[in-house]
Amino acid sequence: MLELSLMQILLISLYAFISDVDGLTFQMGLSNAIFAGAFTGIVVGDIKLGLAIGATLQLMGLGVATYGGASVPNYKAAAMLGTAFAAITGQSIEFAIGIAVPVGILLTHMGTLVRFVNVFFQHKAEKYADEANLTGVSRSNALCCLTWGFGAAIPVFLGLYFGSEVVGFVTDKIPVWLLTGLKVSGKILPAMGIAILMRYLPLKKFYPFMILGFAIAAFLNVSLVGVAIIGFAIAAIWLMIKNQGLQVQSQDEGGDIDD
Repeated sequence: MLELSLMQILLISLYAFISDVDGLTFQMGLSNAIFAGAFTGIVVGDIKLGLAIGATLQLMGLGVATYGGASVPNYKAAAMLGTAFAAITGQSIEFAIGIAVPVGILLTHMGTLVRFVNVFFQHKAEKYADEANLTGVSRSNALCCLTWGFGAAIPVFLGLYFGSEVVGFVTDKIPVWLLTGLKVSGKILPAMGIAILMRYLPLKKFYPFMILGFAIAAFLNVSLVGVAIIGFAIAAIWLMIKNQGLQVQSQDEGGDIDD
């Protein structure tokens, strides 16, 4: 069983801190699950594993956002802990995803706690705004960002620091049927993520393209990159035909007006 060093744990925890602050400020994409999984994979020495877990969780999170203050699973932290646990135990990707998703859901409560704490700083910012104290407003907002950063880094650090003992206990003590269930759920959850994404797509209008893409991927053994290239080409052809139809229609309407 792989043991993570303290330096590896600190690096991953630091990434969790920076990525949460980035999501509130610069928004460079560091808080995406695929980047979190890739970084964790680099740290633990298996970037392929990190990319596979991060990309799967990223797919589950497509079309899901925290609009209106709604809480969604913390897929970024799930990707980091799932990648680390998979590297520690040597288990399959499906097992890691089955572990990571409940962890991500559990960490949504940490986000709720951070929101409660930040209410204090926001009230301070409002007070400073009434006093026209721009420095105080900036300081209060900066403290809110730090709270979010620590709210992400602390659970990741604790999960990784005690992870080997906890995961070792889980893999040794829990029954085989539960491990099998976690692996099965790990295979089902990506399909659920695709279903959530499809819920927001205009499939009633473009369902032939979806069927064509599924057939190409399932029966012609084409990679996802190949399917994406074919889809881009079909979309470009469809737009060209549509634009030509609009031009012909506008010309016909102009001719009718002249007559």
